[in-house]
Formats: sequence, structure tokens, C-alpha cells
Amino acid sequence: MKRALWLIAGWILLILFLSSCAPRTAQGEAVPVAASTSIQNKGSDTIVNLALRWAEAYQELHPDVRISVTGGGSGTGIAALIDGTVDIANASRSMKKEEIEAARARGIEPVEHVIARDAIAVIVNPGNPVNQLTLEQISLIYQGKINNWREVGGEDRPIVRLSRETNSGTHVYFLEEVIRLGQKDNKALFSRDTLLLPSSEGIITEVRDNPNAIGYDGLGYVTPEVKVLAVAKTADGPYVLPSVETVNSGAYPISRDLYMYTQKGAGPAVQEYLNWLLSPEAQKIVLELGFVPVQP
Repeated sequence: MKRALWLIAGWILLILFLSSCAPRTAQGEAVPVAASTSIQNKGSDTIVNLALRWAEAYQELHPDVRISVTGGGSGTGIAALIDGTVDIANASRSMKKEEIEAARARGIEPVEHVIARDAIAVIVNPGNPVNQLTLEQISLIYQGKINNWREVGGEDRPIVRLSRETNSGTHVYFLEEVIRLGQKDNKALFSRDTLLLPSSEGIITEVRDNPNAIGYDGLGYVTPEVKVLAVAKTADGPYVLPSVETVNSGAYPISRDLYMYTQKGAGPAVQEYLNWLLSPEAQKIVLELGFVPVQP
């Protein structure tokens, strides 16, 4: 009995102690502690570094919000949105018709948000003498119809084709807009000997180390270790290098919007975060990481 009384007394003292430590107003009233809010953010590997920087900056301004960011590819993020396991799906391509239908079948109405823009840079090893290609030449290279660098003004070397994996939004965009040249009835595919790599960093490393390689990557991932090719829509030119200016002017032919998808009726914490992403402060981070800010 005595032991039970001691335990009860101990609990009462602990409760009184915790109550005395709680923050109070000048009038002595207890201040309610805000509950922590969690936002799950998943998807595009192109966007993942940008999303991480955004999350860090936002959490410094809003310590009560916890934002979890993971990659895995645009398809992975969109699938998680459809399954209802994330609040925000990052995508470097727009949702497909069948993905939207699958979401609606689950009672989820996807909402699209353009949060930045990007150029896809075509890259080769710095030792490769080729400096420029047309869209058609890039298409033929990736279809396996041009197989030697000498066919496009380079040395007598076999071409090694590199691509992101099929769950990547960059892979899908490159297939539809470069290999198929934006033609809806074009059914061209990547050559079967194309090497599929799981990350943007992997493509940079392989191009850096392989003098025969050609790859493509989001402009924000390009490093001085590789050479960026100027690209033209036709052989008549002009041949244009990717940059913030050439993306915004429309001069560079391989550029795209970057997206975040939420479901209609997302909570206020998600809405406030998305509003902040379009602020000058957040868009400055876009520029710092080599992407293109969304223009007002």
C-alpha cells in the first residue's frame, strides 16, 4: 500500500513540475504548444536537391513544420500520390492521362503546380571534338541509326549512349520531345544498347570517364567535368547552349517545366508551403542550383 501511495505522489509531483515549466503569458496563462506538422514530398530525382534545399529553408522559417523529401523518379512520386501516401509528388514531366484516371479512381483529384523550369543539357566527354548537334542528329544517335562519332563531325569512335531509367520523368521527356521530336505519331524508341543509369550524378560520372559517351541531364546537375553541346532545331541553326536566358527566351530547344502535384483540398500547411515556393526567396534558390525561376 505504502509503495502505491509513493508512486501516486511521485506522479503528482511530476505533473506539477511539468506544468510549472510550460510557457505562460504575462497574465500567467499557459501558452498552447503548436503541434508539429509533417509534409511528405517524393518523386523526381531532377528536383530532389532543389526540394531538399527548399525544405531546409522553409523549416528554418517554420520550425513547427517537418518536410520529408525523397527521390526515386517522377513515376515513383506520382504513384505515391495516387496511393495517398505522400502530400506532394515532384515530377519533371506532366502527369499522363492514365495516371490522372488512376488517381481519380482512388478519389484523388490531382492539382498541378509549376514550381521551376529546366533545360536538358546534352553532354559529352571534354575530349570529344564535337561541339554541336541538331535535334535530328541527337534523335538518330539515340535510336541507334548513327553509331560513330565521325558521322557527326567527330573522331572514328563508337558512340556509347547513356540515359536515365524508365521511371525518370527526364527519360520520358527526352523520349517524347527529342527522340520522337515532339511528334505524337512517332513511335521511335531508345536503341536497345542504351545504358540506363539510376541517377543524374551517374550520367555525369560516366560521361566524364568515357570519351565515347553521350548523355543528357538537367542543367542544374551539369558540372565542369563534362562538355555541354549547343543544340539547333535544324541544320540551319542557330546552335544554342542551355542557360537561364535561352530557356526564358525560348531559344534553347530542349527545355521544360518542373512540377509538384498535390490532391485537391490539400491541407493548409501544404498550401502555405506551395505559396512560399513561388516567393522571391524560394525562387532565388532555384537560380542558385542552376534551374530557371518561374517568371511572374
